[in-house]
Order: sequence, then structure tokens, then C-alpha cells
Amino acid sequence: MTIIVSPLRDAPTVIKWKKPSHVITLLEAGLMSQAPRALYPDRHLKLAVHDIWEQVAGETLPDTGLVNKVLDFSRTWDGRAPMLVHCWAGVSRSTASAFIVACDRNPTADEAVIARALRKASPGATPNPLIVQLADDVMGRGGRMVEAVRGIGKGAYVYPGAPFEMASRY
Repeated sequence: MTIIVSPLRDAPTVIKWKKPSHVITLLEAGLMSQAPRALYPDRHLKLAVHDIWEQVAGETLPDTGLVNKVLDFSRTWDGRAPMLVHCWAGVSRSTASAFIVACDRNPTADEAVIARALRKASPGATPNPLIVQLADDVMGRGGRMVEAVRGIGKGAYVYPGAPFEMASRY
């Protein structure tokens, strides 16, 4: 059960070689036409959202609806083939989403263990703090997801990031 995180530029190559059964695309609406073609179009969740954590005029702020869509979609994934989660840079929106999918699949796991695995897989991962906070609230984690991501700190500067894999079971 592997979750692959990638920037947009590498997503088509990841799809070609890793053959994910499920794909989550997190891009601003104006870039959605650049989303790669998934192997299974009915298993491709496209979410229009900006990589922000405070309201900015004209930009789409992550909300609980986005988190619920990620969780609902990820729960249809049986894990036999990888899941690809990508955004523009593969650093913030996608790493936050991969983290919440892994936390959801491991309701009794220590969130800090999952966050450290994310950091080990990608030194540049900097999960969007609002997406993590919203997921923590939706999932009833009592702030543990937020603290776990705070505990790994901001990732090393990379732009865009490189594709990486992390386990979905802990």
C-alpha cells in the first residue's frame, strides 16, 4: 500500500511507470486543464484549490469539504496498486493530503510516526497547515496531526519537489 507524491511535471511519468489505481490532483482551477490523464478516469479526484492557509482575495482556500472529498475518495482505494497525490510543486497540498490519507488508514497510529515517515521520504515536504488542521478536526484527532506536522518543521527548500513514496500503513 504505497502513496506516491509528485509535482505536476512528473505526474505523467509516475502514472506511466507506477500505474496508480487512484489519483488525487490538487491544483488551482486555472491549471486544472494541465492535470495528467489517469489510467482510470473514474478514479481521478480533481480538486481546485490554491496552496494558501489564510484567505486571499480571488483564491480558493482549503475547507472541510476538500478534506471530506479526499477522505471519501481515499476510502475507495483498496491499496493493491499505488495511489498518486500531486499538486503543482509536490511540496504542500499533496504532502498534506498524503499525510491525512495515511492518518485515516491508521486510526490508532501515532501521528508523529507518520509525519516522521513523510519527512524521511521527502526532506522538502511542507504539508499545508490549514489542510492538516481541517483534517485533524474532521477526523477528531484532538490536535495530534497538527502537532505531528509542526514537529517535523518546515521542509528544506525545493521547488518543485521530486516524486517520493511513503507507506500507507503504520
